[in-house]
Amino acid sequence: MSVIKARLLPRLMLALAAGLGFNAVSAQTVLTVSSWVPPSHMLAESLKEWCGQLDQKSVGKVKCNILPRAVAAPPGSLDAVRNGLADVSFTVHGYTPGRFVTTQMAEMPFLGNSAEATSVALQRVFARTPAMRDEHKGIKVLSLFTHGPGMVFNTKRPITSIDDLSGLKFRIGGGMANEIGTALGMNVTLKPSTESYELLSTGVMDGTLFPAESVEAFKIDKIVRYGTTFPGGLYNTSFVFMMNPAAYDRLPPEGKKAVDEISGESAARMFGRGWDRVDRRGMAFMQASGVQFTKADAAFVKAIGNRTAQLEANWIKAAEAKGLKEPRKVLNALRSEVAKLEN
Repeated sequence: MSVIKARLLPRLMLALAAGLGFNAVSAQTVLTVSSWVPPSHMLAESLKEWCGQLDQKSVGKVKCNILPRAVAAPPGSLDAVRNGLADVSFTVHGYTPGRFVTTQMAEMPFLGNSAEATSVALQRVFARTPAMRDEHKGIKVLSLFTHGPGMVFNTKRPITSIDDLSGLKFRIGGGMANEIGTALGMNVTLKPSTESYELLSTGVMDGTLFPAESVEAFKIDKIVRYGTTFPGGLYNTSFVFMMNPAAYDRLPPEGKKAVDEISGESAARMFGRGWDRVDRRGMAFMQASGVQFTKADAAFVKAIGNRTAQLEANWIKAAEAKGLKEPRKVLNALRSEVAKLEN
């Protein structure tokens, strides 16, 4: 080898290594992630956890860029993902009235006491039910999940019976919660959870339907003074964790494999566990803040059951019209899955 070649070889090797390094960096895929809750909220923390798993599982081939601000208001999140304004986000099914019917089965009264159980059960039923998947056309569903058991909070008085609900104005998040509120004679208004502080602090609303966690998360613990709990929850809220299909298709094989591994039941369990954890913390927080709690007695629960019984029959008809075969059987399967997971 000539002296000149000997001198040039190390330089060529360095140039080649630099080129390979550049290609490795350029091959990395970055997903744009949009969240409409505060960064300290459990949902935002769970997004970070999921993104961390994605980075690890894909060996750094796929990373997340969690935006400092949401690309759309909560009701517009699904369309934002579908249209490619964000690659990954989540939303409440009920924020788009009339769009989702089958998922309302997860919002029925007294479904379960654990967000992890109801979330995993909902995801299992979704995975084997084509009509539920059909309702989500245009997005890639990463997982469905629910928050913890819903409660009634207000600024005026203890709620110990259906009669106590009359005359008060309540914020609700839509979906089956709206139907339940209407059946109970409540004056309800559909508004995103992020508007709760303003609505309650200004007296525009007297109360809200929330899981325990949300009172702390949306900073209304100094505003609400009364809370009523129900066995299995007065309601639940169903969410979809979603991805833009084209963004998924662009992923390298390792990235798709990683997304698949950490989605589905795995993601449902992650969100559910997170919600159970902050629900426990929220209850302790509210008790320390002096929120007065009432546990609904058997008479109150029975009265709610009587008032809301027709909702199940209405849902069965609506779900059949949406193409869901044997809705009652599917609903019973959901309840059975929750019961098994809670035991």
